[in-house]
Amino acid sequence: MSAWRDLWSLPDDVAYLNHGSFGPSPLVVQGVRRRWSEELESQPMDFFVRRLEEHLDQAAERLGRFVGASRDELAFVENATAGMNVVAASTPLAAGDEVLLTDHEYGAVARLWRMRCAAAGARVVTATLPLPWDDEEQLLDALFAAVTERTRLIVVRHVTSPTALVLPVAAICRRARSAGVAVCVDGPHAVAMLPLDISRIDCDFYTASCHKWLSAPFGSGFLYVARRRWKDVKPAVVSWGGSVSGRPASWKDEFNWVGTRDPAAFLAVPAAIDFLEETGLETFREHAWRLLARAREAIVPLTGHEPLGSPGTERPTMLSFPLPPLEDDEPPVPPGRPDPLQQRLWSERRIEVPVTRWSGRRLLRVSCHLYNTEADIDRLAEALRAELPRSTVRGS
Repeated sequence: MSAWRDLWSLPDDVAYLNHGSFGPSPLVVQGVRRRWSEELESQPMDFFVRRLEEHLDQAAERLGRFVGASRDELAFVENATAGMNVVAASTPLAAGDEVLLTDHEYGAVARLWRMRCAAAGARVVTATLPLPWDDEEQLLDALFAAVTERTRLIVVRHVTSPTALVLPVAAICRRARSAGVAVCVDGPHAVAMLPLDISRIDCDFYTASCHKWLSAPFGSGFLYVARRRWKDVKPAVVSWGGSVSGRPASWKDEFNWVGTRDPAAFLAVPAAIDFLEETGLETFREHAWRLLARAREAIVPLTGHEPLGSPGTERPTMLSFPLPPLEDDEPPVPPGRPDPLQQRLWSERRIEVPVTRWSGRRLLRVSCHLYNTEADIDRLAEALRAELPRSTVRGS
């Protein structure tokens, strides 16, 4: 058992290879979150009315240094989905307008924009990206071939969810700027997985979740809004507006005060940053990559398929491995239901790893953090050897 695993509260019998979906916080971050909640409960009036905004500013300052943005450009929201809802509410759309997504976009985000466009008489356009792509220009050309004079916004993942690919978002933003099109980067996986400098990306909006690779508490995310877009921002939740402590007005006021929300998850984000930086960001990334390299060595011989990959990404912390299709005697998986392999891996072997479907492919997505060990990877490989159809297992 890794000494790092003792810093988390995961059960000893679970091989948790799904940090990319729901990354649990280490014990020290859990403790900081509890202390903030206890402080709130000890004197709610003083905390909410006199101190809350200053505490949020301090946390945003720390987060801003980590992600390459000023605190004035960041508002705390529950997660990337909450931030994306704000962007949807803040994007003017009329009949005939278009919002451009890619075929790698997260399902909840695609659903949100379909609903938003339908209400406005606009439409979602989905660009098909080459996979694999040979170079950055090939991918950019495929994306911008779908841009028209009616395109009002491009929504693009920084790190894709089902396929675990890193997209060249800075290059996308540069070309979009020259075309006069706004860009929202959907970035829940990028925080801590990659060196992140939002100011260099130069997007209009950036949404993210901090509970993934940063391992901040659940319910902590942020929305970045470029200064040129502050006047356009409309909150998803409308409350009193303005500063509760009487400070000068800011676009962030609508997000700082949405009623009696416990802000402990937001205020514990600096503790998560401290934990990861003290451990070493490169230590974390190198550890995760070594485990994924071991997973590749074990899984590819079983399936005959290399994992999906992004050109120029040397050390990902998450990979998607193509799997064979379901056997003929297995019923099709209804929408929204987990793959039977994923169900068996959990119920019979206590291995937590997602099996997803994307563009007709069946993918096993493996993601690792500091608490994972070689034994977790070996356990998964042994399970796959037993679970996959014998016709697909090489050497059987």
